[in-house]
Amino acid sequence: SSKTVHPVLDWLNQQPDESVLYISFGSGGSLTAKLLTELAWGLEQSQQRFVWVVRPPIDGSSCSATPEYLPEGFVTRTSDRGLVVPSWAPQAEVLAHRAVGGFLTHCGWNSTLEGVVNGVPMIAWPLFAEQNMNAALLSDELGIAVRAEEANTRSEIEAIVRKVMAEEEGEEMRRKVKKLRDNAEMSLSSEGGGSAHESLCRVTEECQRFLGRDRDLARGA
Repeated sequence: SSKTVHPVLDWLNQQPDESVLYISFGSGGSLTAKLLTELAWGLEQSQQRFVWVVRPPIDGSSCSATPEYLPEGFVTRTSDRGLVVPSWAPQAEVLAHRAVGGFLTHCGWNSTLEGVVNGVPMIAWPLFAEQNMNAALLSDELGIAVRAEEANTRSEIEAIVRKVMAEEEGEEMRRKVKKLRDNAEMSLSSEGGGSAHESLCRVTEECQRFLGRDRDLARGA
């Protein structure tokens, strides 16, 4: 029997390479109603393609109809270039898809690694404390992400989305994250190949080397 393909992957199959921004704040993360609205307008104004896994706002009632807490008409107006997905998408498969060229993420550790392993530059929007460390690693140390948690308005969000998806800075980050991914893969293949899991472990080691170096510097070692 043929395996059913998630509608998101179907939609991605019809998009150009590295043209889509994937947006997800993890299984438990969401924004305030006001920020969800600003993010929606920022995406619309950016004119970029996107897949957005939307969860109800943290300060609103959890209604099941996604568009209720997005700006009126948003889903219709962006339907030619965007896909709004309620609550869940197969993230690992989405990030591995050739059409995805950016990842707006809360910087949970798993999401961070999946972004790196798939060579996707990131927009870092941490929601909780330890995610701030991951965001700092991605942006300040590795140079493969732009920080967005200070962005409160649609025009700021639009500018950040365009920076990663349509400008030279995004291209530069894309080159860096692919190099990081390739380094991890090369060190694996020199040891006779390895699974996706091992390549995750290798990227983790690379990232933790950076973090460890920072801690040593902080201690004055």
